[in-house]
Order: sequence, then structure tokens, then C-alpha cells
Amino acid sequence: MASLMRGIDAEKYDRAYSDRDLVLRILNYFRPHRRKVVVVAVCITLMAALGAVVPIVIANSLNAGAAGARFPTLLVALVLVAGVGTWGLTAVRRYLTAQVIADVVNAMRNDVFAATMRQDLSFFDEFSSGRVVSRITSDTQEFGEVLNISTDVINQLATAGILMAVLFGIDWRLALAVLAMTPLVVLVALVFRRMARDVTRQSSRALGEVNKAIQEAVSGIRVAKNFRQEQAIYDEFMQVNNQTYSINVRRAFVLANIFPTLNALAGVGTAVLVYFGGRSAIAGVISIGAWYIFVTTVDRFWFPVTNLSAFWSQFQAGLAATERVFALVDAEVTVRQTDARPVGRLRGDIVFDHVTFRYSSQEQVLDDFSLHIQPGESVALVGHTGAGKSSIIKLIARFYEFQEGEIRVDGQDIRGLDLTAYRGQLGIVSQVPFLFAGTVADNIRYACPEASDAHIKATARQIGGGEWLETLPDGIDSEVGERGGRLSMGQRQLVALTRVLVQNPSIFILDEATASIDPFTEAQIQAALDLIMAERSAIIIAHRLSTVRAADRIIVLRQGRIIEEGGHNALMAQGGHYAELYDTYFRHQSPRYSVTSKQ
Repeated sequence: MASLMRGIDAEKYDRAYSDRDLVLRILNYFRPHRRKVVVVAVCITLMAALGAVVPIVIANSLNAGAAGARFPTLLVALVLVAGVGTWGLTAVRRYLTAQVIADVVNAMRNDVFAATMRQDLSFFDEFSSGRVVSRITSDTQEFGEVLNISTDVINQLATAGILMAVLFGIDWRLALAVLAMTPLVVLVALVFRRMARDVTRQSSRALGEVNKAIQEAVSGIRVAKNFRQEQAIYDEFMQVNNQTYSINVRRAFVLANIFPTLNALAGVGTAVLVYFGGRSAIAGVISIGAWYIFVTTVDRFWFPVTNLSAFWSQFQAGLAATERVFALVDAEVTVRQTDARPVGRLRGDIVFDHVTFRYSSQEQVLDDFSLHIQPGESVALVGHTGAGKSSIIKLIARFYEFQEGEIRVDGQDIRGLDLTAYRGQLGIVSQVPFLFAGTVADNIRYACPEASDAHIKATARQIGGGEWLETLPDGIDSEVGERGGRLSMGQRQLVALTRVLVQNPSIFILDEATASIDPFTEAQIQAALDLIMAERSAIIIAHRLSTVRAADRIIVLRQGRIIEEGGHNALMAQGGHYAELYDTYFRHQSPRYSVTSKQ
């Protein structure tokens, strides 16, 4: 069992909910559909009544026949009316039920997706997106399937209640004997309950692992093909898939044995009751018609009771799915705003005041860090990997929560600003710009949906006269492909930078790409950067010498501390850590270095 569940672990945000809490929470999703639920309930009640009336009518006819009366034509009419009525009520019930369940699942899926979108970047750094997708799609779908089954069981339960009343009307002693068997059936069902909840939870986690493996394989297929690792990816997927198969077989075995076990118990109970009831009929204690009703009713009674008991385990499977969904909905957001003050046009005055930040207790990044960026100033952050450059821009964007100190923008604590409005003032370009499937224009318009094609073209032509657009097959109407795969890295950066120009933010944040690009594209990118940095505060993690030199100030970081700052020439003259970084990362980009190396 330990090997079967290896790697199928709960997430840190998972939590246990009681059945009562889950059911009450689920009922909240049904409140907007109260009228339809009432109609469904009326249909179920009428169907149950019709289902119980038919054997009673037949029994009375048998008694009349035994007394020498003619077979009544009315009996045929009543049975026909009951059949047609049941069919009509079933059609109405199933139609409304399908509508309500679809609406409930849709609302639940919307809620869990919205909760996921509210999470911080730290959440997505820690938890696999494939597992998150599994909760949003597969778990909500499984809950909907269980809801669909539940309406049939409720209908059968209502029928069982009416039939039990009939049984008491025939012979209260035999009816009590039937009820005496019920606790045993329920007890066995409760045993299956816990097993069904556990195996379903494991199955859901396993499916999340499969989704994770598929997503990683598809996303990394280029790298896999470059290194000829298609077979390794396939083998890894097969391992996860086989593990999921074993877990699902175990789940199917548990669920498949619920109903046969309960049915066998009901069969034993029915046999005992038939024996004693038959003796009573022979002895003349009850009539033949009453005996027919009793035999028919006992069988019809046990069917919904065993169905209900079996369904209870299946219902636990649905609860296990909703437990995973609600755990994601209830996952705490790390970044917490203390207020939601409106944000106007920012000047871009940024202050880090004795800020302490760590990703975890063992991963200290910034310790008592202070920095002041003047409005309109461009700052280049340089340093070795792990110096804290990316953490600084992530904190400015409020993607992560810092532990101590204060970050102020235009004199306001960023924790008290309206987060959506504040981020609307930030223009952020990541090291590997992400483009959505669609056209170049669609991606540029992403930050400013109201921007027209004419405005987009005019803005794009501000960069180097728009020459970069001529390298695209259809200009701004060119398809970028999934994740921008049809464009070069330089073209993706130009699209991302044009998107920022159209957005016109107050603060520009850039993590420059490290990929080598041709001189023409680099000149275009530098022209875009000059346009952006000329009118706003800019914080850049610089990887190009041209960007470093263009910055108003260079901040040199080491282990989360500022060790040097100033202009390029002044820092080179000091011969300190920046000079070492220049020799390591930037010197080879210098034209003078290229001439010297050729000599």
C-alpha cells in the first residue's frame, strides 16, 4: 500500500471537513435554484406515490378475483395512467435536475477558478498547476455525477417511506421484522463509507499527478526532443499512469462490492420474511391480496434501502471530491492588503524601508534592506544569481509578502493600496515574455483591451520606425502560436515591450532576457527601452551592457544587500564587485572587447 501511494500526497493547503460542513456548504449552491428544487421534490413525491399505488390496486383486484368478482377494467386504466404519469414526471424531474446540477457545478467551478486566480505567485511556485487543474475540472465533474445519482436515490427513498407505511397497514409484526434488518444494512454501508471516501481521495490525487505529468511533458517537449528524451518522458508518464491505474482498480473494487454485499443481506432478510409471511397466508392470518402486497412491497422496499446505503458510499466519493475543491477555495492568500485605498496616476517614488524578506525560514533573501528610487529614475539591478534582484521586483509588484519593514510608493504603504488598481500602474516584462495564442495585436492589446489597431500600429512604429513589424509575416495580425512559439525570443520581447508602451504605466519593471539576439533586434529593443524609461521610473534586472549604461543608477547586490551603487564609469573606476561582474557578464558585449579579441 505504501508503494502504491508513493508520491500521491496531500497538498499543504488540504484540510479535513466534516460531512455536515460539506453538505451545508453544498446546499448554499442550491439556494438560487429553490423553485426548480421544489418542483423536482414534488415530482419525486408523486412518482413515489404512483409507484406504491400500483401494487395496492393489483392486490385489491386479486382479492376481488378470489371473491368471485370480475377482473375490473378500471385496473388496466389505473395502471396505464400510473405508467404514463410516472413517465411524464420522470421527464420533468430529469430535465430540471440536469439544469440545476449543471448550474451548481458551473458555479462551483467558477468559484474555485476565481479563488485560484486570487492566489499569489508563491502559490503557483509551490504547487503543481496540473494538480490545480485536476481539482477545477475533474473533481467538480465527479461531484456533479454524484448529484445526478442522488436524485434517483431520493426518489427511491420516498417510495420506500410510502411502502413502509403500506407494510405496517398489512401486518405490523412483519413490518417491524423488516425494519429490524435495516440497521444491519446501514452498518455495513457505513463500513464501506470510510473506504469509499479514502479511495476516492487517493484516486483524485492520482489523477492530479497524471495531469501534472502530461502538462510537463507537453510544455517541455522542445527540450525533450533536443536531448532525445522522448522515451524517458514516456517512461515517467507510464509509471505515473500505472500507479493511477492500480489506485483506480482498488477504488472500483471497493465501489463495485458495495451493492452486491448489501443486496445479499437484503436477500437473506427477504427470504426469512417470505417464509414467515407465507405461513401466515396459508394459516389465513392475512389475505392472498395482502400477501401479494407484502411480498411485492418488501422487495420494492429493500431496493431503495440498499440503493441508499450503497449510494452513501458513492456520496462519500462526491464529498471527497468537493473536499478537495473547497480546500483550494479556502487556501489562504499570502499577500494580504490592510486597506484598499484608490490609486491615481503614480509619480514612481519607491522606498524600501528596512525590508526583510524570506521565501521560507531557511531561505533568507533580503535582510534590513533599504533603497530609494526617485520619480522618473531608472535603476539597473546587477549581481550574481541569488543576490536578491528578482525578489526586489516581485515585492514591488506585491507578488510576495515581505515579513518586516515597509515598502512605500509615493509615500503610501503598498499594503494599503487597492491591489488591482496599483498593479494597473505597473508595466512588467518577465525574462521570458509570455504570449497567449492569438495575433501580435491581441497580445499587445492584452493590457489595454480598448486599444484600437491604429493605436497599436502607431505605438509599434515608435520603436525603431516600426522596422521590426516588417520581419513579421502579417505585421500585427501575425499569429504568435502557443506561448509565442512562432516568434523569436527578440520578437517576443518587442511585443511585450510594445504592450507596456500601450499600457502607459507609471512604473516599469523588466527582467531582461539572457538569450543572445541579433544586433538589429537588440537595437530595436534598446530603442523600446529608451522610450519606456524616458517617462517613468524603471527597475531593471540588466543582462545587457547597453541597458546597464543607459540606467541612471546601477545597484550592485550581493546576498540581499547593496554593496555598491552609482554610474557605470564611477563603479568601474572603484574596481570593486561591479568591475568583477563587468568582466564576467558584460565585457564580451563591448565593441572594444570584440575588436581586441579579433586581434
